[in-house]
Order: sequence, then structure tokens, then C-alpha cells
Amino acid sequence: MSFNDPRYSAGTVSDARAGAPAIDQGLRAFMLAVYNHMTLGVAITGLVAIGAYLASGVEVNEMGKIVALNSFGLLLFNTPLKWVIAFAPLGMVFWMNIGTQGRSVQMTRVLFYVFSALMGLSLSTLFLVYTHGSIARVFFVSAASFGALSLYGYTTRRDLSAFGSFLIMGLVGLLLASLVSLFFPSSMLTFLITVAGVGIFAGLTAYDTQMLKSLYAENARSFSRDEGEKLAVHGALTLYLDFINLFIMLLRLLGDRR
Repeated sequence: MSFNDPRYSAGTVSDARAGAPAIDQGLRAFMLAVYNHMTLGVAITGLVAIGAYLASGVEVNEMGKIVALNSFGLLLFNTPLKWVIAFAPLGMVFWMNIGTQGRSVQMTRVLFYVFSALMGLSLSTLFLVYTHGSIARVFFVSAASFGALSLYGYTTRRDLSAFGSFLIMGLVGLLLASLVSLFFPSSMLTFLITVAGVGIFAGLTAYDTQMLKSLYAENARSFSRDEGEKLAVHGALTLYLDFINLFIMLLRLLGDRR
């Protein structure tokens, strides 16, 4: 899942957009590595989520309502362990962004894939809330939307920096509103958070793609192959989070509950 970086001549972001052959070749390889890592991470998340759900021995009645779980399912979904699983991915994200300079490429990859597996455990609860058909449908809608938005971010000549600052402010507001909704539940507030979340993560997908492209173009001359590999993994983590959050928000809007 690596990319070749034979120390292409570096240029500015405008050089990359203008089509300098050397930087374009390295940029394509870099972005391909980012998307490959991200795709594998999403696949791991999906497989772990499905596996955890199947291993929990879910029994449903003829109305589709869950009526029983086996001992593993009860441990996973009905004990305080569920909170550990829910917040473990958040802890992993903070850990992955600390001490990155002294971490090897191999360890960086392993941490990303472990994080993806933990996210799978955390998201396995979605199968208890939403019908399987609607999860699959929303996943493909999310994948198509993400692909289009990321392509826009990669190809547009418009500078999205100012737009990105607005989105990050919106993300902070979204987190604060989500905390408020935990203590003061409101269906209207939840709906507004979800709609805003779709817009924010859709925008962040385009913005983050452009920022990764620009970051590579600005640093291609200076970083080594290992540094480029680690940047690709961290770029994959960024886009992975955009995709997963977009999927969750769309599922809240479009998913069919049991």
C-alpha cells in the first residue's frame, strides 16, 4: 500500500495544478496510497461490525424486533463495556496524532488498522438500530457522495481554505450541540444536528482532499519516502473520518429503524 517517491522536483500548489509532470506523477501515487489505505480501513470496519453483530447471536421476532442476545452480545451491548468500545476510537485518534515523528511507517499503519477495527466494534450497534437493507443502501449513497465530493476537492482550482475554516467552526459547534443533546434530548435538535452534520462532513471531504493535495505539493521536495508513507496513512485517517461521519449522519436521516 506504498507509493513511490523518487524525490520529484517540488513546486508550489499552483505548480501542481498547472500540471508539472514530475509533481503530478508523485501526487497521483500519493493520493492513490491515501485512498487505498482508506478503503482498506473502511473494509476492516465493515467486516468487524458485521462479524461482531453475527457473533452476538441476535434473535428477532417476525416483526423484526430484537428479542434475545447471546452472552457475547449481552457483554458487548448491555454492559459498561459498550462505553469503553464507544470511546476507544476517540482515544486512538488522539494517540495516533501524538509522537508521530518518532513512529515507524509500519507502526503508523498498524495503529490505523487497529483504529478501523475498533470503529467496527463501535458501529456494530447500528445493526441493532437500523434494518440491514437501509444500512447497505445508505452506505452506497455515502460512498457515491464521498467519491464525488473528494473528486471535486482534488480537481477544483478554487481555494477552499476560507470555506474550510468555516467548516471547522461548524464542526466545533456540532460537537457542542451534540453534548447538549445528551443532557437535554430533543428530536428537533437531533434532526438539526444531523442535517448540519451532513453538510459539514460533505464540505470537509472536499476541503480535506484539497488540503492533502496541497500538503504533498508543498513538501514533496523535503520529505523522505517514510515521511510520505506516514503522511499518506494520516491522510487516509482524515478522509476515513469524513466518510464514516457522513455515513452515520445520512443513516440517521435516511435509515429505516427496526
